[in-house]
Amino acid sequence: MDKTEAKNRIVKLREQIEDLRYRYHVLDDPKVTDDIYESLQRELKELEFHHPEFDDEFSPTNRVAGKPLDKFVKVKHGVRMLSLNDVFSKEELEAWEKRIKKLLPADAGIEYFCELKLDGLSVSLIYEDGNFVRGATRGDGYIGEDITQNLRTIQSIPLKLRPVPAGLWASGAGYSAPFPEFLEVRGEGIMSKKVLADLNLKYEKEGKPLLANTRNAAAGSLRQLDSNLAAERRLDFFAWDIAQFRGEGAGVRVEKHSDKHRLLRELGFKVDKHEKICRSILEVEKFTGEIGKLRPDYPYGTDGVVISVDNLDLQSRLGIVGKAPRFMAAFKYPAEKATTIIKDIKFNVGRTGVLTPLAVFEPTLVAGSTIGKATLHNIDQINRLDVRIGDTVVIQKAGDVIPEVVEVLPKMRTGKEKKVKIPDKCPVCGEDVERRSVGAASGRPSSVEERSVAYYCTNPKCPAKNRRFMQHFVSVLEIYEIGPKILDRFQEEGLISDAADIFSLKAEDIKGLERFGEKSADNIIASINSHRQVSLSRFIYSLGILHVGEQTAEDLAEHFGSLEKLMNAPLDEINFIENIGPVVAQSAYDYFRQKENIKFIDKLLKGGIKIRHEQKKAGKFTGKTFVITGTLDSMSRDEAKQKIKSLGGKISESVSKLTSYVVAGKEPGSKYDKAVKLGMEILDEKNFLNILK
Repeated sequence: MDKTEAKNRIVKLREQIEDLRYRYHVLDDPKVTDDIYESLQRELKELEFHHPEFDDEFSPTNRVAGKPLDKFVKVKHGVRMLSLNDVFSKEELEAWEKRIKKLLPADAGIEYFCELKLDGLSVSLIYEDGNFVRGATRGDGYIGEDITQNLRTIQSIPLKLRPVPAGLWASGAGYSAPFPEFLEVRGEGIMSKKVLADLNLKYEKEGKPLLANTRNAAAGSLRQLDSNLAAERRLDFFAWDIAQFRGEGAGVRVEKHSDKHRLLRELGFKVDKHEKICRSILEVEKFTGEIGKLRPDYPYGTDGVVISVDNLDLQSRLGIVGKAPRFMAAFKYPAEKATTIIKDIKFNVGRTGVLTPLAVFEPTLVAGSTIGKATLHNIDQINRLDVRIGDTVVIQKAGDVIPEVVEVLPKMRTGKEKKVKIPDKCPVCGEDVERRSVGAASGRPSSVEERSVAYYCTNPKCPAKNRRFMQHFVSVLEIYEIGPKILDRFQEEGLISDAADIFSLKAEDIKGLERFGEKSADNIIASINSHRQVSLSRFIYSLGILHVGEQTAEDLAEHFGSLEKLMNAPLDEINFIENIGPVVAQSAYDYFRQKENIKFIDKLLKGGIKIRHEQKKAGKFTGKTFVITGTLDSMSRDEAKQKIKSLGGKISESVSKLTSYVVAGKEPGSKYDKAVKLGMEILDEKNFLNILK
């Protein structure tokens, strides 16, 4: 066979094998036996071996890489991977619909798209010119890990997209190219229940540890550094969204989430068939009931149904709050429950110093995995349930994930059970423990009415607090070269005493440590140096202020624009910021009034941390603060807020002396009354639209 014949044969073999792969792994419609498929694969491998000049990284023979990786590389998502808000009942589902309808015009005509919530590892796939070039884990939504090698082993993930036939597509638009120049697909890497059972049978015979459940097995498989090991796990992939879509191939108009599913199927992806467009929330409830019945026999793990507003324009109008979209919710089925006997209740110390009770019991099988510990959340939960050591309790996995104690069976008591003693000394450092109202960041009473209490270690230098805080700090600043074990080692060796000491480390300090070579030391220092410059919002979040999460840190940074202004801000001004309530405001205010915190910040700045102060764009509303109340006809309140912000203005949820304008739509609430009482300038919708011009 000459080169031309070999090339033609290779092309034909690749096309034939790809078609058979698609039919078998995506359509579940095999046309030939495994023997024929493997025979074609062997012939292709032999031809490629003898003709390396025709090598193609996207050939079906190149699904498994040869050399294991040393570590996973971090990658930044072009579009943030979001989380979903959960609903657990018909009432919560209807309340979700009520909330979104308030933000949309009365004639919006909402339709919902329902699909299964699969139980695996969420991943992102990037295609360029139709070729699979990168795959990554969700990570924290912003930063994930590159697991391309492992994803290539999954047969239901196409290495090359299938060309979409020319012709009409949604809304009459046609393709000008067979596929998009750039495509980002989101989906779930999962393991079937059958594969889990087969592997566990094999591992039991070999004396190996068994896989706990399909979710953990899928996640663990995709995080193997050796893709050959990942391939052995026989994972599957279901696509559920398109995050980015551009280029000539994007001549198609995708107007609905259901359009995305149709397009994913055309491009060669496996998409679960259990989906439905519902024209009312009653139809949604009926669908969740139907899925609930088939769920036990479904071949893959699923813990719920994802419900989306189908129209993408309406999705855009509803927007995102924090880490979750308003236009989407996850209906979760009741968690599987089991009973067990509590052997002990221990207390863990978190980064804020709060003591969290943890129940220890005999290993028990729940929702497919064996667990021996479960959270009791806080002291209020212990008191509410009247949990005692020796009690028989009901445990469940919240959302099928986090083990928790939900009920005590008092009739099972023998009289030997012991009440839980709240420690008066920290279980780690031995210093005093004090009772505080939840929401107070210091020992001072809060002006906010509190509903629960917590117990805190009073030692600001408690090793447990310090250890957890340092883990949080390096994670937020994305210094991924320094993991928990390395932090522990540096502390043990006396190289660091707090997070600020990280920035004083030198390569020479690390090279002398056992198991740390010159290369690893240089990599750690390079990572530290590359993260000395940080945005203001990230810096605020890294400080670990009680109740100040990622979104709140962004709100604080946007409002104040500089660390100095935030540190000197009065409590009223912090409380005035949109989305920040009294408890969070008090916590942030108190943090910057404590000497040890100011010393720590000063140490960071002297150690070389450079804060990028986020400057807001100047506009016609710069220096003006708006409060919006009531319903607007021409836009949602979120859209109105975005327009104000784009012109340099600020938004507040409460009327005060700092308010510049109150925008009053239909049926305004108490904010309008307060504005009238204070003599504020009130804009109706017409006047508001005029000043936007």
